[in-house]
Amino acid sequence: MPEGHIIHRLAAENHRAFGGRPVRAGSPQGRFADGAKLIDGRELVAAEATGKHLFLGFGEDAWVHVHLGLYGGFTFGDLGDGPAPEPVGLVRLRLENDEHYADLRGPNTCALITDAEKAAVAARLGPDPLRADADPDAAWRRITGSRTTIAALLMDQKVLAGVGNVYRAEVLFRHGIDPQLPGRALRRAAWDAIWADLVALMREGVTAGRIDTVRPEHTPEAMNRPPRVDDHGGEVYVYRRAGRPCLVCGTDVRTEEHASRNLFWCPFCQPASAWT
Repeated sequence: MPEGHIIHRLAAENHRAFGGRPVRAGSPQGRFADGAKLIDGRELVAAEATGKHLFLGFGEDAWVHVHLGLYGGFTFGDLGDGPAPEPVGLVRLRLENDEHYADLRGPNTCALITDAEKAAVAARLGPDPLRADADPDAAWRRITGSRTTIAALLMDQKVLAGVGNVYRAEVLFRHGIDPQLPGRALRRAAWDAIWADLVALMREGVTAGRIDTVRPEHTPEAMNRPPRVDDHGGEVYVYRRAGRPCLVCGTDVRTEEHASRNLFWCPFCQPASAWT
């Protein structure tokens, strides 16, 4: 499932392609035909993200709410002298103008909602490190009162919006925190450090379009090692590196299923005593 930085990139791309202009909308697959008909010909007045939720605003209490889920994705294209190509596959929503088009395939959610419904979705989410209006204290209040592990809490979208498995594993490693640590045992200084790091890392992810978490001294060039080859891209410390030596201490990275997701950590760099 795409993490929050990708959804913020999609908001920016939709705004670049369609913002401030009327948009032709259709649903080649047919599952969003009624919604597409209602926004067809309207101007895209807003495109924003909250966590893993994308909202495209077409004025008059009309927002297209998109949650990509595991299999959804957007494809953007620039139009030359001819029309947009015929849709390929199960395209839930096509947006186009005279210069650009975009196809949405396979989302968990593609629904036309009101301002009140959009606000209700946002109210269910924790603070998003990529939003200027985010309140990290709201997440801290949930964390400090919980017996749940910090690893599970960071993935709970009601606690923190937009963080997925990669950022979760990497930020805990970067701050030497045992992923099994209960939330209520985490010190406030540790939470402040986690939040600040997520803000910086996720902003870099928006710019680069991939997740890079290693510090300069641990890049392939600095360590004279091969670059990481993975469909997620980016240089990381522990994510999907189970059984391989930690880039910092050489201990084998571990993995286990944790709250239905694969968890990765270094037992030496992330001891149980850290930050308690």
